[in-house]
Amino acid sequence: MNEQPSAIKRIFQSIFQLLNVSRKIIVNLVFFTVLIILISALFSGEEPVIVPERAALVLDITGDIVEQKVEVAPMDALLNEAFDQKEQRPEVLLSDVLQVIERAKSDDRIQVLVLKLQHMKRAGITKLRMIAEKIEEFKASGKKVIAYGDQYLQDQYYLAAYADEVWLNPNGWMLLDGYGSYQMYFKSALEKLAVSQHIFRVGTYKSAVEPYMRDDMSPAAKEANTQWLQDLWQQYKADVAAQREFSVDNFDETAQGLLEKLEKVDGKIAQYALTNHWVDALKNREQIRQALINLVGENKHDSFNHINFKRYLRAIKPAFPIEQPNSNKIAIVIAKGIILDGNQDPGTVGGDSTARFLREARLNDNVKAVVLRVDSPGGSAFASDIIRQEVELLKAAGKPVVASMGSVAASGGYWISAAADKIFAAPTTITGSIGIYGFFMTLENSLAKLGVYTDGVGTTDFAGFGITQPLSDEMADILQLGIERGYQDFLELVANNRDMSLQQVDAVAQGRVWSGMKAKELGLVDELGDLNQAIDEAALLAGINQFDTLLIEKKLSPQDLFLQNFFGQAVKFLPIQAELKASNIEQAIMLLKREYQTVSQLNDPQGVYAHCLVCKIN
Repeated sequence: MNEQPSAIKRIFQSIFQLLNVSRKIIVNLVFFTVLIILISALFSGEEPVIVPERAALVLDITGDIVEQKVEVAPMDALLNEAFDQKEQRPEVLLSDVLQVIERAKSDDRIQVLVLKLQHMKRAGITKLRMIAEKIEEFKASGKKVIAYGDQYLQDQYYLAAYADEVWLNPNGWMLLDGYGSYQMYFKSALEKLAVSQHIFRVGTYKSAVEPYMRDDMSPAAKEANTQWLQDLWQQYKADVAAQREFSVDNFDETAQGLLEKLEKVDGKIAQYALTNHWVDALKNREQIRQALINLVGENKHDSFNHINFKRYLRAIKPAFPIEQPNSNKIAIVIAKGIILDGNQDPGTVGGDSTARFLREARLNDNVKAVVLRVDSPGGSAFASDIIRQEVELLKAAGKPVVASMGSVAASGGYWISAAADKIFAAPTTITGSIGIYGFFMTLENSLAKLGVYTDGVGTTDFAGFGITQPLSDEMADILQLGIERGYQDFLELVANNRDMSLQQVDAVAQGRVWSGMKAKELGLVDELGDLNQAIDEAALLAGINQFDTLLIEKKLSPQDLFLQNFFGQAVKFLPIQAELKASNIEQAIMLLKREYQTVSQLNDPQGVYAHCLVCKIN
């Protein structure tokens, strides 16, 4: 006699069948959505990018300007677009911006460069100065540069200042708020949660762990941060003042001074900008349209003849990179982002992955020298040293290494640079921060409040060591000794490679942060220059005159490379969503989330870090 399933079993079987059917429907919907997009892209025919004759190139940068993009899988990018999941922080490659302006300079079809920058986010003065140099070269070719916008943020205005004319909407606004370094501090919050903190550091100015041991910035950190922030701000003011042909005293650095100027123009910020020579004219959108039509003519869409940044880049940049196989190479390896142990995706420096790129350059007979482009605040001390070892092996193989510092090359970022034959930095590079720290938290007191305790036996004093037990004085001394040994190793690394004594290095170390300009005075860098000058120096050290550059990075599979280019065209069939701006509450939540992510991703196997948390500008 067959036993009938129970009522409860039948109910669960029905629920499972319903869920399974729903799953298949959703998967099929996604599949057919992607399939329709692919078919549309295949049979629509790719519309070639046509650069209009006598046109304006509109530099409408959207997102952060970066040395290397955070990797997003092509299929993920397509699905994000399909389901309206916009990038939280879109990125634009610095090299793409430079290439576009460089090519437009000699393109007879491009008559005017239009800077439309209101969607440009963070860049940093070091990258901005590189772009500004290209804008200057564009102007030197006899072509005009015009900037216009509804508003100007500080980074946006820096580039706008290099235009022949700067226009602002009559109801627009601008504010130059200077440079600051502000952090969240969690000491009191952690005490309320009864979290036991164990912090080990070396360096009077090593302030990376201050947020967990204080509720405010220490006087030593304020002293050090003020100096490098002032160096960067003075450079910003000097550059803008030179372009706008006014005194650096024209900058408003007090609220009272700004208030007095605004009162004179009845609170109209745009009029204030015009009166103080920040802008040359106030124009509404129709006036801007007519002015640009007068310069380059009108197109069939009732706008001026133009091509935007992305389309022009697509017109000049080959979809698939072409490499000259047998020529001499200067290899470029980019170390951008926090330094973590192991293999990491682009946008983060992996100890193993970045070392592998350097090893690839060492084993390539065509590579005669290497430029290590660093844009990193540091991170794992162990991963930093893995990378440093590969730099030493390159030198031992007779291949010169030149470190080229971008916006920041501090702590671990300086660690991986120090062994290079030559170090180039921009005047505004944030560097130094020679010091290390370690910290972790234990929860024995927090758990005790909940009535949870840990107890047991072990064969050594170290058995069972973990976050649920208090840290003994002896273990604390052992950990501190390791940190001090690590700091000594850092000093010796710098001293041996910079021709300095340990005492000289220690005097400029202690975790203190410097601008590139000051670092050169102190002997921490050799030359002030950009990536191109570093490449030229690498060729000189290698003794070669004719060479190509070879970017060594994570290689996409043939499938991913096809999808990346193919889906770049397929996305045009998806609806374009308006850019959303986060509310103040959302911004605060995202800030807390980033603070958590910064700490949670640290993965040094020994818990020892050469990381500069203050090396970021708010």
